[in-house]
Amino acid sequence: MHEEELFYLLALQKVELVGDVVAKKLLTHFGNAKEVFQSKASKLECIDGIGSVLIKNLKDKSVFKKAEDELRFLKANAIEVLYFQDEDYPEKLKHCIDSPVLLFASGNFNLKNRKIISIVGTRQITSYGIESCRKLISDLAPLDPVIVSGFAYGVDIVAHQAAMEHNLQTIGIVAHGLNQIYPKIHKKYVAKMQENGGFMTDFWSTSNPDKENFVRRNRIVAGMSEATIVIESAEKGGSLITANMANDYNRDVFAFSGRATDKYSQGCNNLIKAQKAHLLTSAADLIYILNWDLDPEKTNTVQKKLFVELDYEEQIIYNYLQARGKELMDIIALECNFPIYKISSLLLNMELKGVVRPLPGKLFEAV
Repeated sequence: MHEEELFYLLALQKVELVGDVVAKKLLTHFGNAKEVFQSKASKLECIDGIGSVLIKNLKDKSVFKKAEDELRFLKANAIEVLYFQDEDYPEKLKHCIDSPVLLFASGNFNLKNRKIISIVGTRQITSYGIESCRKLISDLAPLDPVIVSGFAYGVDIVAHQAAMEHNLQTIGIVAHGLNQIYPKIHKKYVAKMQENGGFMTDFWSTSNPDKENFVRRNRIVAGMSEATIVIESAEKGGSLITANMANDYNRDVFAFSGRATDKYSQGCNNLIKAQKAHLLTSAADLIYILNWDLDPEKTNTVQKKLFVELDYEEQIIYNYLQARGKELMDIIALECNFPIYKISSLLLNMELKGVVRPLPGKLFEAV
């Protein structure tokens, strides 16, 4: 992007009453930000939703000084700027009506034609949440997905750490400018993340991590991914806001269930109960529902990781269903030489592990 155009885009962001939706409307109509500022009031009045107050605000010259200062910061710190119509701008985020006009990025990114998932959850992560998050990422690692999260305490940082351990690209979407790190204790992860991934935000260097910024940040987390996964959440929390945003963007949402008495499983259980999230028991559920196509080599690698927990009897059933396709429970029992009372228990355990799926008419099939 030319420096002049970036300057005017930054200035447009500082015009009062011009948010991302209005800015896109103006940019689409006039072609570029400079034309927006140079257009006569009569032309601006022709645009639906553009009133006299906003037109007056566009004449405020103070926005240019603010844009000049921010542009100086971006250049001095080699911050990459992604425009919402750029090829490098996250593809799925382009289709969100309220996506940022500009994204500021720092690190080493390659998002083109990549599988991108967001992982969110409570800051008070439990041992169950840590284990679930780490195992999910470990099992998905052969597919080389990009892991997006919010770089906060709890689930976020566990997801980033697990991604780095498996050499996966991971991106922290932060709720402040790229001139600072929040929380400061996570500064030790910055260099490693920027080697393969890094940080993105739509906030200027003048923005601090204020409470309201985190909600606004969440639309990027939800919008740039094909699925959002909630690891753990209390009955109320920011991760549930992200899940609802993902639903609004028509993205898949997944949640790990937990015991009804567990405080940090209540939010996940409620999402599943309200049919706002798919029940997630293993990476196999995610792969199936997202319809991720795998080449044979990767399929074998993933299966070995996913199904390592099958015992001897479960493996017999799984191999049978893989070869046969869907089959009646009674026939499975007969062909695999198990009593019917035992086949029912085995199939239930395998369903909970996410390796078989029940179908109408007492049929089962391998996932």
